[in-house]
Amino acid sequence: MTDAAPGNGAAREAAASRIVVVIPTLDEEQSIAEVVRSIPRAIVSRVIVADGGSRDATAARAKAAGADVNDAEEADIVVFMDGDGADDPRSIAALVEPIRSGGCDFVLGSRARGKREEGSIAWHQLAAGRLAGWGMRLLYGVSYTDMSALRAIRRQALLELAMRELTYGWNLEMQMRAARAGLRILEIAVDYRRRRGGNSKVAGSLTGTIRAGARIIATFARVASETSPWRRGRDRQRELSNVR
Repeated sequence: MTDAAPGNGAAREAAASRIVVVIPTLDEEQSIAEVVRSIPRAIVSRVIVADGGSRDATAARAKAAGADVNDAEEADIVVFMDGDGADDPRSIAALVEPIRSGGCDFVLGSRARGKREEGSIAWHQLAAGRLAGWGMRLLYGVSYTDMSALRAIRRQALLELAMRELTYGWNLEMQMRAARAGLRILEIAVDYRRRRGGNSKVAGSLTGTIRAGARIIATFARVASETSPWRRGRDRQRELSNVR
């Protein structure tokens, strides 16, 4: 992980930071209201539910609990977390503080390093996070231990990452692009709980696990190829041919 001492300008900026929590959801009506209400409003100015086309009452219950739906433009720091209640909102303060103080651009919450409620996460999810972290260390020299949804990032830094992935590989792509871009990255331990309702779209079934795993592997290969020696050489050849 990288770290840096905050400058005076960064500190002044941090004091006025607007923090927005973004919660991607899909059919989480059983848990979303509780999740929204549990977010500490003393440090969070807005809660936004980015709904992925839920067929149940997720959006309506999120609005009733005080969240906005699908609008994340007015923010300096963006926090992401799952809508199933497994992520602990009390971790938000620890996630955003290194960014508000000017020392970091991207902070990831690691379930592997924190306390995990029994039955909250499968062994293969933890193993996948470790394996992906090992691969990113080889590529970029940055060590991660997890690919959890709970994370905070400067909004401008997020926009500059030019994210492409829309499904299961999104968390991984953000971590890879952040490392490649040289962002100041910190990983902290966070506690993890069993989901408060509904079924996991990833670990809840063999099909979901296979689908998510395949997408994550494809994302890793795609982003890694963008910085591989072979890819750089091919792009350089194309540039030279265009000059001729």
